[in-house]
Amino acid sequence: MSTNSETTHENVKTDSAVAQTETTHDELVKDSPLHTDHGITTIAEQVVQKVAGMACREVMGVHAMGSAGRRMLSSLTERIPGSSTNVSGGVSVEKGERQTAIDVSIIVEYGFSVVEVANEIRKNIIEAVEYATGLEVVEVNVAISDVHLPGDAHDDEDVEAEAPSVKPRRETTLA
Repeated sequence: MSTNSETTHENVKTDSAVAQTETTHDELVKDSPLHTDHGITTIAEQVVQKVAGMACREVMGVHAMGSAGRRMLSSLTERIPGSSTNVSGGVSVEKGERQTAIDVSIIVEYGFSVVEVANEIRKNIIEAVEYATGLEVVEVNVAISDVHLPGDAHDDEDVEAEAPSVKPRRETTLA
């Protein structure tokens, strides 16, 4: 059985630990370039996705991003009037107040070192996202879903997805 002084002492320890945690969090947030004396800047996950997607596409050896199904869906939605190119396909992001983690899925061109391409992707994404957003990139995970071979069937799928064949309706004439 504890006495009142022991209970009070335990409460003080807990309150002290909470206060230290809050102070540490507040200090970390204040150190962020997104928090200034004049206001706070918030960045949506899709901003990080787009910056990371563009940075990934700049790397030599990246044939495409995302799975074949995802690429086909993107090519169809891009055909809708007023829609834009989806640069964030194949990119997923977890974002906090100061940090972000990024996952990308790519298809590598045959003839390129998968390891070197993945390392260049990491380097390029980290530089681009940290510069553009002020967020610290804590990790970039690269999933290689395929290797594109010259004359690969993926070329045929991409062409079919980009230019679907639509037969015009036949007009019938009455005699």
